[in-house]
Amino acid sequence: MASSRNILIIGGGTAGWLCAAYLAKALNLIDNPHLAITLLESPDIGIIGVGEGTFPTIRQTLRFLEIDERRFIRESSATFKQGILFTDWLHEPQPGKRHRFFHPFEAPFYSEETTLVPYWLLQEPNRRRSFAEAVTIQDRVAGAKRGPKRLGEPDFDGPLDYAYHIDAHNLAHLLAERARELGVIHLLGELDHSDIGSDGAIEAVALKDGSKLVADLYVDCSGFRAELIGRALNSPWRSVRDRLFADRAAALKVPYENPDAPIESYTLANAHEGGWTWDIGLAGARGIGCVYSSDHIGDERALEILRDYIGPDFDGNSVRLLSFDAGYRERQWVRNCVSVGLSAGFLEPLEATGLVLIEAAVGMIAELFPHQGPVDAPARRFNQLMTARFENIVKFLKLHYCLSRRPEPFWRENSDPSTIPEELRELLAQWRYRPPGRFDFILDVESFAFFNYQYILYGMEFQTDLSAGRSDFPKVAAAEKLFDRIRLFGEKAAHDLPSHRELVRELTAL
Repeated sequence: MASSRNILIIGGGTAGWLCAAYLAKALNLIDNPHLAITLLESPDIGIIGVGEGTFPTIRQTLRFLEIDERRFIRESSATFKQGILFTDWLHEPQPGKRHRFFHPFEAPFYSEETTLVPYWLLQEPNRRRSFAEAVTIQDRVAGAKRGPKRLGEPDFDGPLDYAYHIDAHNLAHLLAERARELGVIHLLGELDHSDIGSDGAIEAVALKDGSKLVADLYVDCSGFRAELIGRALNSPWRSVRDRLFADRAAALKVPYENPDAPIESYTLANAHEGGWTWDIGLAGARGIGCVYSSDHIGDERALEILRDYIGPDFDGNSVRLLSFDAGYRERQWVRNCVSVGLSAGFLEPLEATGLVLIEAAVGMIAELFPHQGPVDAPARRFNQLMTARFENIVKFLKLHYCLSRRPEPFWRENSDPSTIPEELRELLAQWRYRPPGRFDFILDVESFAFFNYQYILYGMEFQTDLSAGRSDFPKVAAAEKLFDRIRLFGEKAAHDLPSHRELVRELTAL
């Protein structure tokens, strides 16, 4: 006879409901009556929905949950995301001159005969096209405000890699509906405290109405409040603010003046004196936020930056001020409790790593889930893998900041070698003489591939000197033909693919 297991998830939102739906599907909850998943949600805690980015991995997650793409786009107010356009990160804006580079989701084009990266590096810097424009057609497609696919193509598939911009509030509702369809029990109630046993494990959670809930495995999705992993179990928080300085954000939604206005199919990330602003195009509005370090600028200055960016449509009464301490739990699985989402850690909004960390955590919980025996058997392995993933994201995010030539204190301190992770410093030294490659990274604990590093490095005009080995790359003519083909294919795709707004409109039509 199968052992019974009861999972209790504390907290709704994207983390809670994605965890509930994913585990219900992975554990085949409906056909296994010895398993139970319950989600406890407070009726008074809302979800901030000011526009959020996702990774291409979300498509596989949604496919696994059997949520069709049209429904997802319609109910999550989603639009397509093909990457991030960075502006003013390298240097301050100058009259008539602003530095921009694109970080696309599509990997650089290659063939069995020719790898283009070294040939791009060996071109004359003042005459070559930008790295993203030279090695992928996605730069041109996204720049033309085109979608990454055509109508009629299969769900979650198309000629270009893509993710989405979403409204987190709406996505949570969709995931909640799917989780309940998969057999998850939904309870509304206010958590009061947790009962901790002599062995340090959670014995029960007590609600404010006097009732108690008991489970084998408790999943803390209570956000920054970290009701179980932090408040009850005191798992230490490992701050990374010595490397990532941002700790505040001011965010709001701004409606389009024209309902037919084009929608950008990338996140706009615009650097400012104390951090950066995000600008995300949803179907009905733009989600805009100012990310900053409170050690370098105050709230009033951040609001001024936001007001200057938005212009006359700025509504100060709609702004939400958010505080966070960049970091993560040293142990995210303690005894019979595992934390997912903000309770486990948060770094900053750059590169939209929040949701992909949730995906990674719930995927591991599902695969490592102990159907019998000690419920904390996977804890050590889970903690190792999640710690490595957080640290590798810190390394990648720091790369964006440490290469800047801006003169403001925020940016100069970011380029101080003492604030750069040691492993990143070592890699940067190697990358002076070779481009990033796949053996630089262990894929199972990475959220970003070697080519993601290439896009940031060469977008920020990092110099990799291959001149001494120029003779090792003799296929110059073949490479030039590939560069020309990519340019022509990009022009054709930008002409043939539908506009981003048209694609979203057609996909959401009932």
